[in-house]
Amino acid sequence: MPNQIATLDFNDTFLSIEHLKASFPGHNVKVTVEDPALQIPPFRITFPVRSGKGKKRKDADVEDEDTEEAKTLTVEPHVIPNRGPYPYNQPKRNTIQFTHTQIEAIRAGMQPGLTMVVGPPGTGKTDVAVQIISNIYHNFPEQRTLIVTHSNQALNQLFEKIMALDIDERHLLRLGHGEEELETEKDFSRYGRVNYVLARRIELLEEVKRLQKSLGVPGDASYTCETAGYFFLYQVMSRWEEYISKVKNKGSTLPDVTEVSTFFPFHEYFANAPQPIFKGRSYEEDMEIAEGCFRHIKKIFTQLEEFRASELLRSGLDRSKYLLVKEAKIIAMTCTHAALKRHDLVKLGFKYDNILMEEAAQILEIETFIPLLLQNPQDGFSRLKRWIMIGDHHQLPPVIKNMAFQKYSNMEQSLFTRFVRVGVPTVDLDAQGRARASLCNLYNWRYKNLGNLPHVQLLPEFSTANAGLLYDFQLINVEDFQGVGESEPNPYFYQNLGEAEYVVALFMYMCLLGYPADKISILTTYNGQKHLIRDIINRRCGNNPLIGRPNKVTTVDRFQGQQNDYILLSLVRTRAVGHLRDVRRLVVAMSRARLGLYIFARVSLFQNCFELTPAFSQLTARPLHLHIIPTEPFPTARKNGERPSHEVQIIKNMPQMANFVYNMYMHLIQTTHHYHQTLLQLPPAMVEEGEEVQNQETELETEEEAMTVQADIIPSPTETSCRQETPAFQTDTTPSETGATSTPEAIPALSETTPTVAGAVSAPAEANTPQDATSAPEETK
Repeated sequence: MPNQIATLDFNDTFLSIEHLKASFPGHNVKVTVEDPALQIPPFRITFPVRSGKGKKRKDADVEDEDTEEAKTLTVEPHVIPNRGPYPYNQPKRNTIQFTHTQIEAIRAGMQPGLTMVVGPPGTGKTDVAVQIISNIYHNFPEQRTLIVTHSNQALNQLFEKIMALDIDERHLLRLGHGEEELETEKDFSRYGRVNYVLARRIELLEEVKRLQKSLGVPGDASYTCETAGYFFLYQVMSRWEEYISKVKNKGSTLPDVTEVSTFFPFHEYFANAPQPIFKGRSYEEDMEIAEGCFRHIKKIFTQLEEFRASELLRSGLDRSKYLLVKEAKIIAMTCTHAALKRHDLVKLGFKYDNILMEEAAQILEIETFIPLLLQNPQDGFSRLKRWIMIGDHHQLPPVIKNMAFQKYSNMEQSLFTRFVRVGVPTVDLDAQGRARASLCNLYNWRYKNLGNLPHVQLLPEFSTANAGLLYDFQLINVEDFQGVGESEPNPYFYQNLGEAEYVVALFMYMCLLGYPADKISILTTYNGQKHLIRDIINRRCGNNPLIGRPNKVTTVDRFQGQQNDYILLSLVRTRAVGHLRDVRRLVVAMSRARLGLYIFARVSLFQNCFELTPAFSQLTARPLHLHIIPTEPFPTARKNGERPSHEVQIIKNMPQMANFVYNMYMHLIQTTHHYHQTLLQLPPAMVEEGEEVQNQETELETEEEAMTVQADIIPSPTETSCRQETPAFQTDTTPSETGATSTPEAIPALSETTPTVAGAVSAPAEANTPQDATSAPEETK
């Protein structure tokens, strides 16, 4: 392109000169300094730029020379100026070693024009986006960047990573109502930024007061930002200029190194900095330290000058408008907020130079177009210089509820997908670092040359097996439960009680082994099944401290863009494949897990679906019954794929799994109780006198404690029952059915209590129709 920028400062993108050379394969990298000790980041890179006015070449040698010149990169290391003596003055650094395709995406994003980045699951789309934003911020400090995403969650992920880089937080602004989910104590909303500016102004004025006291200057220089500015101009600058005149080079001889420290006028102010400030090793080093100290002081007054408007503007609304239009350099919002507030933003005179869209493949064409028009043209031309779109058109498209608009108008096609279809050049990220290599094989067939990052093979968490489970991924066949597979209490409200119980049973089993509950998420392809699973968790283990709740129970569509270590997936349908036939939904479902994926489905239905064959051929190659290793502790030292030393148990159906988990739970309770009793053993004399009484009390306490904790799994259906709670996976039986003992031998099989189990699980409370309150057994009887 004719407007390509020849030299770019990549700031902290590269970790070393070796990383830089590996990031440009096929290029000749020429470093301007030969000393290896000086070849350290940050780097400025000069790229060859074609003139655009090409001439016909007749000489082959000239063409070869031009080709060689086009592949030569000139790299210039440069030193970041000292920012001050305090530890917090040190800049934050990027720690990610980007791949060469990620570097190409970052380079393209820094250049003017349209950049499209296709990022398969786990390939670091968010990290690339954040680094592009950071590099633009440092290369073009006068420019403003607008970030637009489809969801608040993606925006929050971006902001959390932006805060980890060297970007001044006073230049960040978050519009909309999703900032409360941001996992930080800092508030980046409009009024949160106003409060930050006011609080920061007071802190800086206190620093001015301390500086004034250290210099022995009378008066009240810290009264306002304006008086502080005069103080800097007449008191601080005069002393600094006098100091420079004393220690600067005089002719060919360098001043004595001790003079740098002796004449320094701000010793008392920097008395609270790590000492000694001046090392005394060389004149150049000490002068750089002195200039760094002055930069620290100068930055205080620069910020106060920027905050001066907050003294003149009295209302919070006016201050927030000023921050939006003048102060903020990086502004983030969702595409929905942009559409709602476009008129207000244009009226305020909102301006921006660059726009970055994350989740671009999930944004409607019109929602993509609106953020481009949030400003008025400048002198008849648009200010927009860069448009970066990052997304994955192989995952789920925008949601269109109207079938006519979706199918016949093709409204679910995003502008990102349209550009890909018409052949706009893209940068395709080709290495994922989220999941095990075996899990990646379930969906990498959908992408071109999708590989794995080195740490996927090297880190222990990826090479270690999942404790208590034979396989890292498995398709588990679930047949009809009590003669019923899928049910439909309301139109399109699909549920499958057998799969829901099986999923919750496996979740409880994993937690009893020691898996953290927040590392497990339960996904399903239908809202009805989501509500059913939530009901079962509330009945079984929601309030039990030994088990707890999973991190998320939601649908595949809602979980796009998120991940977790272990995913339990319920496919629900037993009569027709349904909307999982859309391969994009399958890709999302298969790519959410990092370490373990366990799918519950009717195998005979899904394995015959042609669209799903590449994934299900791998899933059906393994046994279709759940293989567990109950005696293997978590975490395990067993390597993935290694033959276990413990006995493997095969679970053939859901009732067997349910009863197994209940017996396992009761055994854990009894073991814990006996261990507790051992620690609290009475003296031998007391044991001899009251042995019989103690034995009776121990039995009673064991039974009561087991029942109490068991009640946490399943609340009693009535409040009038006398300490006889229903066992796990049994919710509504008479006292005669439960018996007088709580030992595992007395547990009835789940199949004997199935109707009452189903009766405890109702359709979601959120549903509006009267049928929503109908309990699940009405469909399963």
